[in-house]
Amino acid sequence: MAAVDDLQFEEFGDAANSLAANPDDTTISIEGPGETPKRQPGPPRGSGREEDDELLGNDDSDKTELLAGQKKSSPFWTFEYYQTFFDVDTYQIFDRIKGSLLPIPGKNFVRLYIRSNPDLYGPFWICATLVFAIAISGNLSNFLIHLGEKTYHYVPQFRKGGCVLSSSVSIAATVIYAYAWLVPLALWGFLVWRNSKVMNIVSYSFLEIVCVYGYSLFIYIPTAILWIIPQKAVRWILVMVALGISGSVLAMTFWPAVREDNRRIALATIVTIVLLHMLLSVGCLAYFFDAPEMDHFPTTGTPNQTVTAAKSS
Repeated sequence: MAAVDDLQFEEFGDAANSLAANPDDTTISIEGPGETPKRQPGPPRGSGREEDDELLGNDDSDKTELLAGQKKSSPFWTFEYYQTFFDVDTYQIFDRIKGSLLPIPGKNFVRLYIRSNPDLYGPFWICATLVFAIAISGNLSNFLIHLGEKTYHYVPQFRKGGCVLSSSVSIAATVIYAYAWLVPLALWGFLVWRNSKVMNIVSYSFLEIVCVYGYSLFIYIPTAILWIIPQKAVRWILVMVALGISGSVLAMTFWPAVREDNRRIALATIVTIVLLHMLLSVGCLAYFFDAPEMDHFPTTGTPNQTVTAAKSS
């Protein structure tokens, strides 16, 4: 039986020193109630690459792809497959619209709003609303510009220059939907191609790019309504403000995806994205609002004389 003197507590050295002497030993650290746990020193973290991962969402991209695969497991020819693209609630729509109107420097729009549940509901209806806003506002703007002129005849139909085949709604719909789908498709293909050349580049999915472009167009809906004001200076100020907001959303979203590429290619990509966006906004303003558009009554002769001349001919 051990003596009482043998049953005594002994002071041991620091656990770190013990591990340094015997790496195979196991240590247990018991902290006091008022002590805070100490973090073990570790290897320094690479700040640059991890900032990119945090911004682009590379840390949970595998989880996102796994969830996306579980969520869209139905065959692409079934209705259930496309139903998932419209599975979004009103709160998410408003939150994404707010994010497109108030871009936050250093924050990625895809990671904050889109990646968890990309949708087509918001972009589709934003584009549809923008089409009718441009067509109706352009028609009313033409009416206000020539209001009071005796020779001006107001045409309420959505026609451009009186030609039925060139309807304003049809032209606006073609331009807006082509931009919202073809430009993202080209950008997605470019990012996939560059990803095969530069392994550090992380591409967005096609659906995520469509979402970014769709929600970035929301700012042009109130802008198109305000374009009714028959003042060119006010219109161009409005288009510059809208272009600055929506263009910054696109630039801040896609810059992290290309900045690991060649510097010239990265800058050229962002400049091309902004220039195409500028071409859309300036083109819509110039075609639907600033172009001269007048329908006049005949200045000579009465309606009876005109009818008689037509019959005699």
